[in-house]
Amino acid sequence: MESHKDNVSMFLNTLTPKFYVALTGTSSLISGLILIFEWWYFRKYGTSFIEQVSVSHLRPLLGGVDSSTPNTSNGEANDSNRQSVSECKVWRNPLNLFRGAEYNRYTWVTGREPLTYYDMNLSAQDHQTFFTCDSDHLRPTDAIMQKAWRERNPQARISAAHEALELEDCATAFILLAEEEATTIMKTERLFKQALKAGDGCYRRSQQLQHHGAQYEAQHRRDTNVLVYIKRRLAMCSRKLGRTREAVKMMRDLMKEFPLLSMFNIHENLLESLLELQNYADVQAVLAKYDDISLPKSATICYTAALLKARAVSDKFSPEAASRRGLSTAEMNAIEAIHRAVEFNPHVPKYLLEMKSLILPPEHILKRGDSEAIAYAFFHLQHWKRVEGALNLLHCTWGGTFRMIPYPLEKGHLFYPYPICTETADRELLPTVFHEVSVYPKKELPFFILFTAGLCSFTAMLALLTHQFPELMGVFAKAFLSTLFAPLNFIMEKVESILPSSLWHQLTRI
Repeated sequence: MESHKDNVSMFLNTLTPKFYVALTGTSSLISGLILIFEWWYFRKYGTSFIEQVSVSHLRPLLGGVDSSTPNTSNGEANDSNRQSVSECKVWRNPLNLFRGAEYNRYTWVTGREPLTYYDMNLSAQDHQTFFTCDSDHLRPTDAIMQKAWRERNPQARISAAHEALELEDCATAFILLAEEEATTIMKTERLFKQALKAGDGCYRRSQQLQHHGAQYEAQHRRDTNVLVYIKRRLAMCSRKLGRTREAVKMMRDLMKEFPLLSMFNIHENLLESLLELQNYADVQAVLAKYDDISLPKSATICYTAALLKARAVSDKFSPEAASRRGLSTAEMNAIEAIHRAVEFNPHVPKYLLEMKSLILPPEHILKRGDSEAIAYAFFHLQHWKRVEGALNLLHCTWGGTFRMIPYPLEKGHLFYPYPICTETADRELLPTVFHEVSVYPKKELPFFILFTAGLCSFTAMLALLTHQFPELMGVFAKAFLSTLFAPLNFIMEKVESILPSSLWHQLTRI
């Protein structure tokens, strides 16, 4: 035993500083190469190579079970990539609130402005597009309202609407007063009913003359937009006043009468009303028509589909039980639907799980952005709470989506890559004074990349110190090795003192 200790001591004493420089330099080089490879693999595939090998090959050998859900077909992703997608196109919020009866009341109570200038400016552009045409100068009321829609001052717009009504009943004047002057939903509904009476008359007259020339065709298109807008807002008034079945009937009739006007997204209003009635069969029928690969997706479509599939299993779902017995087909379908919804808009779960506070939704939304998430959760949180266990299933599974997306800004899984410009546009749409805009969850670097980076830096520093201070680092190295082997030497001495010398001699010979 003593001879072995002497040999080790002699070996350590014969090591020169050049050996330590070579050792630390080689270690630094190897860890640096591992770091470069790990970083390249992570950038390309979105996961750590060492971690993937450990999970894929070592874990099964050790008896582990991979409980991850199977990958779904990438057909939807490929078809989505073929669509000409305007990444940062801003859409009118189908469920936008009324300015006078809801947004302004919030301002009176809190002193905060829920709408940004950019959002209101987009609404002004929408109003000019929907409610005006080139021939407005031919009728005095239309000429007044054309100027009113361009007016920035709310009081000036309201005064212009009253001026137009003094001449004759004007549908767009009633619309403006219903949206901005009425302070309750009942007053809003009353004004929209007056607008419907005036707008329906204009629509019928222009319908008969639409083929007489381009001017009449433009008037008919404008009158159609006005009539559809009025009927949709009347249906929303009925929904807000608790007459949900009446609202559903109005929406269905409107969709049958004007099937081509999909720009208003009336089906999203219908979905929300049907969920309120808990008429899940009709919700599924609407989804079957609009959750089509050729149609633009929305958070309402994706998350409603997830809610329906979660409803079938959420009341009995338990993560512990699922890990023991594995996932059933219905549970896998529900989890895949949640992953699909979260990939489309990753900001929604924090609002549904009440990890982040809600604000009033804006009048315009950016699909896949924080603005759409707020608009969806504001109206649909109650529907998720009504389904027993749905939020628990969402809480347990939504985080797994980000492990499936390799590099979200460059490559998606089921949808096209997440738009880079979303955060900038959302900051224009949302009041950042009292709301922190949600950004795409950053994918954290795997542990092994951080570990190899630290190892590379540490060994490189040791190599540099050893090269600069060889004598001092040699002393430190010997002291470190002596300390490292001290417990082993202590154990060997104890074993040697307990065992007979003859037996220890035979063991050392073996």
